[in-house]
Amino acid sequence: MQKSNIQFIIYLTGIITVLAAVIFPIQAAKKPEIAPSYAWRVEEPLGVRVPASIDTLYENFSHRYVPQEVSAAWAATGNYCAEGRQMLWMERRKMSDFMFRDAVQTWVPSLEKAKFYNTRIPMTLLSYGFGGGKEDGQDALNVVFSANAGPKVQIGALLDYLYSKGSYQNQAAKDLTWGFSGSYTGNRFEFQGVFTHFSLLGKENGGITDDLYITDPAEVQGGNTSVNPKDIPTNLTAAHNRLTGTDLWLNSRYKLGFYKEEQVNDTTVRRTLVPVTSFIWTLRYRDGFHRFTDSRQQENTEFWPNTYFNLAETSDRQKYWSLKNTLGIALLEGFNKWAKAGLSAFLTIENRHYEMETLLPDAPDTPGDEVPDEPAIDPSEEGEVTLKPNPYPDLVTSQNQTLLWVGAQLLRQQGRLLNYDVTGQIGLIGDAVGEVKVDGRISTSFRLFGDTAQVNAFGHFSNLSAPWLVRHYLSNHFIWDNDFGKTRSLKFGGEVLLGRTGTFISAGVENVQNLIYFNSHALPVQEGGSVQIVSAKLKQNLKFGPVHWDNEVTFQTSTRQDVVPLPKVAVFSNLYALFRIATLKLQFGVSCDYFTKYRSLGFQPATMTFYNINGPEVGNYPFINVYLNCKLSKTRFFLMVSHVNQGLTGTNYFSMSHYPMNPRRFQLGVSIDFAN
Repeated sequence: MQKSNIQFIIYLTGIITVLAAVIFPIQAAKKPEIAPSYAWRVEEPLGVRVPASIDTLYENFSHRYVPQEVSAAWAATGNYCAEGRQMLWMERRKMSDFMFRDAVQTWVPSLEKAKFYNTRIPMTLLSYGFGGGKEDGQDALNVVFSANAGPKVQIGALLDYLYSKGSYQNQAAKDLTWGFSGSYTGNRFEFQGVFTHFSLLGKENGGITDDLYITDPAEVQGGNTSVNPKDIPTNLTAAHNRLTGTDLWLNSRYKLGFYKEEQVNDTTVRRTLVPVTSFIWTLRYRDGFHRFTDSRQQENTEFWPNTYFNLAETSDRQKYWSLKNTLGIALLEGFNKWAKAGLSAFLTIENRHYEMETLLPDAPDTPGDEVPDEPAIDPSEEGEVTLKPNPYPDLVTSQNQTLLWVGAQLLRQQGRLLNYDVTGQIGLIGDAVGEVKVDGRISTSFRLFGDTAQVNAFGHFSNLSAPWLVRHYLSNHFIWDNDFGKTRSLKFGGEVLLGRTGTFISAGVENVQNLIYFNSHALPVQEGGSVQIVSAKLKQNLKFGPVHWDNEVTFQTSTRQDVVPLPKVAVFSNLYALFRIATLKLQFGVSCDYFTKYRSLGFQPATMTFYNINGPEVGNYPFINVYLNCKLSKTRFFLMVSHVNQGLTGTNYFSMSHYPMNPRRFQLGVSIDFAN
């Protein structure tokens, strides 16, 4: 890590520790009887709470530090903290309003990931993982803090610092995320809020120049079969992506109801509020800033087929912000025996702003942070390509939008046998006119062959407008102005979990009309017909004494592989033993990711998008790790050799054309739970 970053992290950790000592000394001094801690997540639009786990398990702890372990089928540019795409369709998120976040959503914060804790006593979870050497080192630091001031008030803080030089040239990336959260749970008034900010900077190498450096190095090295990954030439050497973003979410709820009296003893009567109706207000502010630069003239005129404004260098900027307010009223579940479910109505109004610009010749540029070891620029480089004319000279480069939706929610969370959640909304103003979105879930459990079966079903229908940046875009290498229709999606499926046998089965199907994707020229296009994806997943965990064998197999098929290329089968298999040495818990095992061949995607660094190149197939290669995870009291630590099978099971270790997976690497990590 850089010295300045280490100092910042030390200072912030120190401040958090001092705050805990000053604000919460009474709880620590009295050492009261500790009630169980718990955590929850929230769901839009009304802030409904969903139970979540507290990250203290040591099993499979090591896997979070390997980029290929994000998914059993993960198409990635290779480096930790860098761009990647989920190739399991049912787990892939839809395109967001600010498309640059989509490629790095694994590493940046979001409301879906945010957790709130009630720990009764202050808690600090500190984790640090590292690996590699001086030239290809990887560091990942994570700090989570939470504390309660009594049973109603909670505050929290988050710090993430990821830095990886990468196994290949011109691949370094770093990301600093920090944030705060808080909640209040009173009889009548409830509040929960979270603020996060991230700043991600990555070098873009455009992939290696020839895949033979991996598959057959002797062919391109005059018979030399050994190759140092750092010596493999790459297509780009001076390109960078900078992405920053802020997310503020505030949710408040005021409840009206009546008091119910309960006789405690002969002299005491307890009055308890039974809420009937609640009024809800939710505010969410998000912003984003993207900047792509390439300061080498030769790359600007050779790597990209089109250059519109500046042959000498590229500096593109896009900005975005959104302010959303939601007002709701809810009739609550359970206030009497007839209120079997809660019913809510809400109204959401959102204001969005977009703007974009590209640096013209001799225009002033604002310098930004650079990843270390920036290559020198040769002033003698001269491109022979002329500027292409702007195909859309009247393209609007900024836009303000006002959008309005109304919706309703039917929610049951307290049922013993049946729970469900149906949320729907329709757009009335602006680009939202005619938009429809309905999501439904239902769950139940029952006895089956002496076991308990948990059954869940889901359904989704949407008719949504294309994001503004997919319709209108201006940069040095890409310009488009599209008149896309709304994309319609119908998805439904279900899942079954058998508790005693550890069997999990799920299946789903989605039909998409007017799907938007990026074609072989890395330009957004809309498929006028329908694309259907069918998926099924089986998880089976087996146990033989201390030996465990966890397996997850996904089957999926796309009716249009030229539009939605997917591997047909993806497998994650994990064979390990759990045992103890005195009070030391250990998990020793070997894990494997594997997916079948599919037509590789391409990655366009200038727009941070994945596109269909209809090129060579990738896949049919196992990615194997050997690891040891341990836990002693409140400390977890691990040792791992990732990609241990490099050179033993073939050489075609690509998840995406021109972007090889990381080579074999030794990694370590530790996590400490400072529960006071």
